[in-house]
Amino acid sequence: MKLNFTKMQGAGNDFVVIDGIERPFTLNAAQIRRLADRHFGVGADQLLVVEKPTIDGVDFRYRIFNADGGEVEHCGNGARCFVKFVRDRGLTDQFRVRVQVQRGVLTLTMQPDGEVEVEMGVPRFAPAEIPFDAQGLEARPEGRDALWPLEVGGATTWISLVSMGNPHAVQVVTDTSSAPVGRDGPLIEAHPRFPQRVNAGFMQVIGRGEINLRVFERGAGETLACGTGACAAVVAGIRRGLLDSPVRVHTHGGDLTISWDGAQVTLAGPAATVFEGSIEV
Repeated sequence: MKLNFTKMQGAGNDFVVIDGIERPFTLNAAQIRRLADRHFGVGADQLLVVEKPTIDGVDFRYRIFNADGGEVEHCGNGARCFVKFVRDRGLTDQFRVRVQVQRGVLTLTMQPDGEVEVEMGVPRFAPAEIPFDAQGLEARPEGRDALWPLEVGGATTWISLVSMGNPHAVQVVTDTSSAPVGRDGPLIEAHPRFPQRVNAGFMQVIGRGEINLRVFERGAGETLACGTGACAAVVAGIRRGLLDSPVRVHTHGGDLTISWDGAQVTLAGPAATVFEGSIEV
């Protein structure tokens, strides 16, 4: 089967985008892994699928598959690429679209400067909502946050738990350039305390409105940027009393701006088309 695709990136977080309206999406996990493979396929952190919605009052359905073939709940950088894709393909002429995702509805807005703003939803913090197995553990209060102890590689790491529709464990580090992301990231992602695995964030606070961030993503490894990870880190930093909204987030792939009013989190950043093509799958 020949599959048409568009390769896109948002702050270096890269995607294969498929039009599931033009042709029904039928790929299995093995085919998705092949597409995402950087040696034998197109190469991507995630695969994004545009489909017709299954609920009223929204414009599109938006599905996200990690490079390992598993479907996941949310991707902020992908959402920005999504709105550029549907406008560039003529699927809508609106600057503001509402899309159905696995756990709710997102509102995406194309700004006059070409950046895309995404209303990311309301963060959740209860262990059961992550989900996180807190049995036998005692949290340590810090500001309005609760830090949880996690045994990682024989040492205790104190993490903030944040769900942005997908699970995040955020820790503060002295310097992201020397943080053990490659060593500890996989251990946190697959930690038995997280029954659905987790995205591991490593945050360095530069100032009250600025951080550096690296994220080891569930099912994708360390990526150049993670939109939901940036949201989770900023929310955790504000709750811990370290940050004030809005916050500029520096990632290896570029900068994102995160705002949080205590309820809705908003993400703004770039989205770009890299190339279009077709591949046999």
